Amino acid sequence: MERYLTLIQFALAGAIAWLSNRLGILLPLLALLCGFMAVDYITGMLASKVEAIDHPDNPAYGWCSRKGAKGILKKVGYIAVIAVAIALDYLIMVLAGQLGIEATRSAFFGILATVWYILNELLSIIENAGRMGANVPD
Repeated sequence: MERYLTLIQFALAGAIAWLSNRLGILLPLLALLCGFMAVDYITGMLASKVEAIDHPDNPAYGWCSRKGAKGILKKVGYIAVIAVAIALDYLIMVLAGQLGIEATRSAFFGILATVWYILNELLSIIENAGRMGANVPD
């Protein structure tokens, strides 16, 4: 059993090293985004539960699997947009190389899209906290 765990750790470390080599600064940003996506989803569910407690007779409040699925699909859309931005960065680098132009930035649009969605997730977490009754700025 210990041998299998060592193999799994070795494979995981290799995969992370390869991704880090390919993505550079994008890897920690993507990890941060995934973490914030999870926190946003959890706080959204908790906020829905608080609203259901506050409005027990109103079926418009509370957790709904349709809303949850829509939120997950929206996050998948975020990842798709980031993938397109990364592909655009790659395309620009290849074209610049073909034209003999030295491009020093290799992940401009990927970083831009990822940071944008990180900020969006942080805003959503703050909104969810407000729905739960926390004091947040207007």
